Amino acid sequence: MIPEHPETGYLALVLHAHLPFVRHPEHGRHLEERWLFEAILECYLPILGMLDRLAHEGVPVALTMSLTPTLADMLQDDLLRARFEAHLGRLQSLQRKELLRTGDGRAEHDTHRAAHFYGAWLAEARAVWERHRGDLVTALVGHVRAGRLDLLASAATHAFLPGLVTEPRALRAQVRIGMRAFAEQTGLKPVGFWLPECGFDPSFDSVLAEEGVRFTVLEEHGVAYARPRPAAGTYLPIASRAGVAFFARDLASGRQVWSRDEGYPGDPWYREFYRDIGFDLPEQELLGEVGPYGARVFTGLKYHRVTAPQIDLADKAAWEPSVARERAWVHAGHFVESRRAQLAGVRAALSREVSPEVPPIVCAPYDAELFGHWWFEGPWFLEGIFRRLAQGAAPGLEPITLRAYLNRHPRLVCATPAATTWGARGHSSVWIDQPNAWLWRHVHHASREVEATIQHARAVQAGTRDGALAAALEQAITELLLLQASDWPFILETKTAEGYAAARARAHAARLRDLLAMIERGEIDGPRLADLASRDDYLASEREQLPPAFD
Repeated sequence: MIPEHPETGYLALVLHAHLPFVRHPEHGRHLEERWLFEAILECYLPILGMLDRLAHEGVPVALTMSLTPTLADMLQDDLLRARFEAHLGRLQSLQRKELLRTGDGRAEHDTHRAAHFYGAWLAEARAVWERHRGDLVTALVGHVRAGRLDLLASAATHAFLPGLVTEPRALRAQVRIGMRAFAEQTGLKPVGFWLPECGFDPSFDSVLAEEGVRFTVLEEHGVAYARPRPAAGTYLPIASRAGVAFFARDLASGRQVWSRDEGYPGDPWYREFYRDIGFDLPEQELLGEVGPYGARVFTGLKYHRVTAPQIDLADKAAWEPSVARERAWVHAGHFVESRRAQLAGVRAALSREVSPEVPPIVCAPYDAELFGHWWFEGPWFLEGIFRRLAQGAAPGLEPITLRAYLNRHPRLVCATPAATTWGARGHSSVWIDQPNAWLWRHVHHASREVEATIQHARAVQAGTRDGALAAALEQAITELLLLQASDWPFILETKTAEGYAAARARAHAARLRDLLAMIERGEIDGPRLADLASRDDYLASEREQLPPAFD
């Protein structure tokens, strides 16, 4: 039984689950839709399976997780769910073929055990998918209602909010639409909010409060350099003047997972992400798991381990799933003990300087996709944390959700957080630097033009509703929201899929111009509008809420 008031403190694990809206009905197998399929298979299904398993065994769980509107919309889309099932079926067929190939004694490395492992792993993923009828959002909500999970809302399309401070109505619309979409998609009342990229500026603190945000998370220096400086540092949340609570990301726990040099994923026994049969085997042996024009893609079947950073990919040793799972258990123990020791020291200091009655909290947020996609063993690590805590491995350390912490300890110090992001160097350069600066011109122009068009359309219609005109306006707002997504500038900066990101940004800007021209003329091109609505059908069931969100 976990004590109600721990002697040491609290651990809040926070997973940020987000993907940009990528849906291409015009293509049978669009390359970038694989981002969603890989995340479902390698991250969301394993995490959901973990929650199901721990619930069945009665192991206490307290996990906070964001669910962005774009991700939830894709998870609830019938076309994308059908395409995921087809993706899973193709991968299972490829695994069965691989089991024969690696078992013939001629494989370069001893990879047969890994190939065999994938059979059971894929079967488990399918079992979780079918158990929840492919409805992962409803499955997560079930764990929320059971008290094991708390879900956070986010901005409508994960827009980088500090980049919109000069467009206050567009910024407010991102928050308002995000909160409303979350309520519609989950049936839950949103109170927690994930700031995209942990991007915050004090200028929109009141917007968050007015739109119903009760708490959020900042990069560490957002709280550490708040004014006045909090005596508890980053180990207690603060409340802004508008009444929003801000938790600080803990850097020590972050380094143990994120750091390229110190982080657990660099362990030599863990699976090597970049060595994949999609690049190792001849195309004819991949059963069609290739991209357009024969482009090689990651299949997810990887047989090698990290080995050592300086070892070439071609020389990586064979991956041993059983050994890797044991390492995840060991690292979970190390993580838990590190947090206990960290908080024990903090608790002693706070008892002398702040308040002996309020236990400190370590807020440990991570991208959800790290656990399973980039770090295959990550879901085992998460499960190990909860199992070890339940076994009493760290006496006095209690897992907790951010909402539960505030419900227990609602009295907070008032301070104004500093501007912050969790990008490189802690400021905004990742999203507004030279590689993506051109994009913001389109974002700002489009935001102002849409706002002006909304006001003009209301004046012209004067209480009447022209169905075609309203539909065009709603589609224009949708294109604006998709243009504002932080994903495009991030991809342009990191140069991971910059061609696609640039094309998407330019496409949304061009479609928006077409729609605004139609609205201005008062002549709606029905077929063109229908085509755009079928491609960019984001938030299709909430379209009538879009114009009022710009009030």
